[in-house]
Amino acid sequence: MPSSNICWGIEIGAAAIKAVKLENTGERVNVLDMAIIDHPRTLSTPGVDPSDVLRVSLGTLVSQYDLSKTQIAVSVPGHSSFARFAKLPPVEPKKVPDIVKFEAMQQIPFPLEQVEWDYQTFISPDSPEIEVGIFAITRERISERLSMLQDVGLTPGFVTLGPIAVFNALAYDLDFNDKTPGTIVVDIGTTSTDLVISEAGRMWVRTFPLGGHQFTEALVSAFQIGYPKAEKLKQEAEDSKHARQVFQAMRPVFTDLGQDIQRSIGYYQSLHKDANLQRVILIGATASLPGLRKYLKQQLGIEVYRVEEFKKANLLTLDGGKDGGERAAKFKARALDMTTAYGLALQGVGAGTINANLMPVTIIREAMWKGKVKWFGAAAGIVAAAGVAMFVRPFLDSNAVAASAADPDVPQIRATIDEGNRLKKEAEEAGVVGSAAPDERAAKMISMLANRGFYPSLVNDVGLMVEDSSKRASTWAKDVGSPAVVSEGFRVDKMTTTYFPPSADTSGGMPQPVDPSGTGPLGPTDRPRVLVTLVMTTNQPEPQKFILATLDQWLRSNKTRPGVPYEILVSQSPWRQESSSTAAGMQPAPVPVAPGGQDGKGTLDGLAPITGMMPPTPEGLPPPTTFTISFTASKLPQQQPEAKP
Repeated sequence: MPSSNICWGIEIGAAAIKAVKLENTGERVNVLDMAIIDHPRTLSTPGVDPSDVLRVSLGTLVSQYDLSKTQIAVSVPGHSSFARFAKLPPVEPKKVPDIVKFEAMQQIPFPLEQVEWDYQTFISPDSPEIEVGIFAITRERISERLSMLQDVGLTPGFVTLGPIAVFNALAYDLDFNDKTPGTIVVDIGTTSTDLVISEAGRMWVRTFPLGGHQFTEALVSAFQIGYPKAEKLKQEAEDSKHARQVFQAMRPVFTDLGQDIQRSIGYYQSLHKDANLQRVILIGATASLPGLRKYLKQQLGIEVYRVEEFKKANLLTLDGGKDGGERAAKFKARALDMTTAYGLALQGVGAGTINANLMPVTIIREAMWKGKVKWFGAAAGIVAAAGVAMFVRPFLDSNAVAASAADPDVPQIRATIDEGNRLKKEAEEAGVVGSAAPDERAAKMISMLANRGFYPSLVNDVGLMVEDSSKRASTWAKDVGSPAVVSEGFRVDKMTTTYFPPSADTSGGMPQPVDPSGTGPLGPTDRPRVLVTLVMTTNQPEPQKFILATLDQWLRSNKTRPGVPYEILVSQSPWRQESSSTAAGMQPAPVPVAPGGQDGKGTLDGLAPITGMMPPTPEGLPPPTTFTISFTASKLPQQQPEAKP
């Protein structure tokens, strides 16, 4: 499983991909690795397909650096996401989530079911007010980004806004708290600028569409040259013999940038009358433009600084413990545009101040389920081995005692055995003992080792069932004519199994694997069998039809497969609907189920539903419906080798 104290923070920018690998030791963070993959062409270059460029750069990243066995945190640009802030009325802490959801519905310009969102509350010791930051991105945009990452084998555990990552980086490195001087962080990117204000224990974000691209376009227009040549001229402006003309051409953009920053500060101060902003910190590659720092200081009347290094990061780990190594020097030199990646990695190792995560819950759940399959199998093997050891050890001890009885050096053992034989003889003569049924528990436990492949395969099959239903979920709403689109198929709430050894008599005082229709045990009694019972929940419309089209069909279509040690046996009616909520989300409702399926198979009729109270249903989604599903895995007979001619 990925390490929770090591994380790659990856910023996918318009000019390059920047990545930092951090380790959290508890006292400080170690920089283990870094990567800067410059795009073949800047994404803002006219005529460039950003998707093609990003796929090439991401492929280069994963081929040159080991991104496995660690957490991964990625950012989304501020201009493609939402950051909204509001003051909450004084309420009990347990009511804050409900109030925030109401605010989110008002602040986010999309229905909540169409976005991924999270929030962070800000509390100042000197004020009774609670402020909240609400962060969101449309599911369409985040799906595009995640699809691109999954194409190169990356599944992040954290997705957050670029401005939040910037705040986390500086809050950690400069020890932001409610006593820290009011700070304005200006991150000048390629196509936009993020302005982050930290003051009095809170943060605030605004993004406006002006960045390095506008400076380059000004040179293209002034000198009538191509975009790549203008980009190079901008980067080398200070050393160019035409420096004066270059800066004169970019002067209107300097003016626009200063005015946008002033407007943002003015708006913040109108919301917070007590604001005391004392410094500006510049980051981003464009922040290195000569004269920009001096210009902003004159326009804003506030001292302006630039990030030169990260004071709390241990860089010795980059160069094998050598002070002043080449890689550490490179990391320091690029500190201006490594801030976002640094902040992402800090959140991934648990050192972030703001922990808003826009990663879709369904993808996290699927990744966790797949990661646990191998551990379930290992656990089943350990349990079986431990059970065998529990029964085998007494036999070994008995043999050891019998061997010791013949040793003349241990007369105490001989005397004890003789006394035991005498008492046994007296008991038999008294008629108080007799023949007893042999204890077969040890033999049964040993026989389980022969079937240890059962449980890992069962867990894997359940994962395949859930994955198959998720694929079907993408088109299900359209197929049944429902307006509510639900991306998740089924959620596994509980999985239980019961093992039945082979026996001519299936009673033996033990419960038998009876299918829900009450027709009796499933499968031949002379084979080992496992009864599997799943409790699963879905929000899909027409849930009864959905279960027949997915889980029922999967079980019947995969009865036997190569490499699987059992066959799946399903009764005519393997499903029982446990509960279903009404549209209000609270009252139980009876579940009339009509027969369905093909050739009478997979029907749900004749089963009385168990109704119960369900949690509130998210607005716009069908109510959740819970089913109990039972099937039997019967061990296949061992194949005999073919006789050779």
